[in-house]
Amino acid sequence: MVELILLSIKVAAVATLINIPIAVYIGWLIGRRNIRGKLILETVISLPLALPPVVTGYFLLILVGRESAIGQISQFLFGNDIVFTWVASAIAASVVSFPLMVRAIIVAMQGVDTTLERSARSLGAGPIRTFLQITLPLCYNGLVAGILLGFVRAIGEFGATIVVAGNIPGRTQTIPLAIYSKVQLGKDSEAINLIIISTVLAIITLIIHHWLIVRGTRKSQR
Repeated sequence: MVELILLSIKVAAVATLINIPIAVYIGWLIGRRNIRGKLILETVISLPLALPPVVTGYFLLILVGRESAIGQISQFLFGNDIVFTWVASAIAASVVSFPLMVRAIIVAMQGVDTTLERSARSLGAGPIRTFLQITLPLCYNGLVAGILLGFVRAIGEFGATIVVAGNIPGRTQTIPLAIYSKVQLGKDSEAINLIIISTVLAIITLIIHHWLIVRGTRKSQR
């Protein structure tokens, strides 16, 4: 049980870490910049929310499978396939949770007072320094809330994971996959225990997420 929980947290944590730099950049790009093709970019980002997770998993299977360029590079460098490993689980969780994270970050970026950014630039701060010292601190609560939302979605990922990583106990079996297996085997009491653990983790994360959003809203109203 402990090994299962630790694996689930590891997969979700790695998925979240993969997403953070990309989500922050795209969130800034969409939320702060007037770029061409914004609608297309937002549509592509939101696809994992609209597609059935199994379809997303199938695309990932093609992308990182043994016959793909990524799969061949993995074989050459590490002598192993990516599919049916915990790394594949992390990739699947990353892709599926990314839209939720980036959409929350976009909203946080859009709430930043542009006057403060312009003031920093007028005082000689470059774009990178302004971003790191003004933009990020001002949207910190929304940023962290988005990251937590991505994490809780990653820890609950099922459909894409079972396609690209399988359901291998001790290797790729996360809490949602274990619940599925227990239900299939008629082990209802064990399934209920896992459901309770999953629910508690989700509630704790969502409470923190909500608290950060409320805190950020109160700060912006001062």
